[in-house]
Amino acid sequence: METIIILVFVLGYLAITLEHNLKIDKLIPALVMMAICWALIALGLDHFTQWFDSSKHSLLENFGLLAHEEKMHLMEETLLHHLGKTSEILVFLLGAMTIVEIIDYFDGFATIKSFVKTKSKKRILWIFGFLAFFLSAIIDNLTATIVLISILQKLVKDRDVRIWYVGLIVIAANAGGAWSPIGDVTTTMLWIGKKVTTGHLFVYLFLPSLLCMLVPTFIASFLPAFKGNLENNEEDKDDKPKSKFSATMLYLGLGGIVSVPIFKTITHLPPYVGMMLALGVVAIFAELYSNSKFALSFNTDENADHQGHHSPVHSSLSKIELPSILFFLGILMAVAALESLGILFGFASSLQDNMPMLGTELHHAGVSDLVVLLLGIGSAVIDNVPLVAASLGMFTEPIDNELWHFIAYSAGTGGSMLIIGSAAGVVAMGMEKIDFFWYLKKIAWLAFVGFLVGAIAFMFTRTIF
Repeated sequence: METIIILVFVLGYLAITLEHNLKIDKLIPALVMMAICWALIALGLDHFTQWFDSSKHSLLENFGLLAHEEKMHLMEETLLHHLGKTSEILVFLLGAMTIVEIIDYFDGFATIKSFVKTKSKKRILWIFGFLAFFLSAIIDNLTATIVLISILQKLVKDRDVRIWYVGLIVIAANAGGAWSPIGDVTTTMLWIGKKVTTGHLFVYLFLPSLLCMLVPTFIASFLPAFKGNLENNEEDKDDKPKSKFSATMLYLGLGGIVSVPIFKTITHLPPYVGMMLALGVVAIFAELYSNSKFALSFNTDENADHQGHHSPVHSSLSKIELPSILFFLGILMAVAALESLGILFGFASSLQDNMPMLGTELHHAGVSDLVVLLLGIGSAVIDNVPLVAASLGMFTEPIDNELWHFIAYSAGTGGSMLIIGSAAGVVAMGMEKIDFFWYLKKIAWLAFVGFLVGAIAFMFTRTIF
């Protein structure tokens, strides 16, 4: 039965990886895989000899001797435990996505465009590199990429030049997301899963992440694509924010998101509570600043638009990306199924026993650095969410162990090596119709150099802190 469950997981995983070839959204195999895995566990519960207690991070003793009713009760408790942990991540992401959409409703991101005064291609590269790096740490790398590409489309009209900027934005955004607990979904998972803390994440990963962005940007600044100046664009003069509250909502929204780690530190409550508070505060100001009156009940009359329309919050909630939320639900709960049977625990043990050490490790009894580096390279080919979800179930190291920070760095930045390797890359591919092989030929090597330089820097920083 365990073999069948692993086979279902592998097939689902393949379908997620090949979503562009199969032309189906990755949320479909994720949800199907999750449901089938748990159904097989429920049907074959009496045949399993071991059970992993997630709350204690150890295998349950004498599981095989328990009665059927006790096993069913244990399975239901485990399922509820994992659903609770997964929901913490999903509610957190829903809050963050809604705040970003509220900022966009007021055209808040147009404020960023006013910072760019130069026409020098090289200077614009550096400005957008730093903007992507720091903005992704605040609003997450996916959203930062969408925002900056939207601004870039107004600044750089030549697509052949623009896609070079986009390639470097993807690298910078993924690097920026790695050192912040809210910058990338994988670091958010590690943070909410009590594997890393905000302070240690910054201390361990800021310098490696910065180098991961600086080195490729520095090399790229000497390439022909970034020589000379941009052509003057007449449209720029009229391109002002559509709302007088755009700057206020930008600073309020970003401030709300940044306050979440502070709220968690003070109250010790899960991060989603702070995110809901931030959303509530931002929503109050959004309603006050919006002059629109809105109908709470849906009116089917043709003149409903004259009687009332949605508030900024309603409008923002209708735009958030629900498929991503359902994908995370499917993949995290499917990984939880493998974790519950002790499969991931066993796989981690065999990795530790068989994978050679690089000699750079702090502890000879720990996990090989090679495992984490391969995880980073693997995240370029395979989605980094299931990889990190699997590592959460595989390794039992304590909070703020250097292993978790290295995983956060590798999974966060390794995806830049292929355009399909990260959410930021996939959205850039969609927005600019970037060819997979163009990115592989022109950008991938820059991302690989940045990844290696950052990894080496991490190996040094972890010996200091």
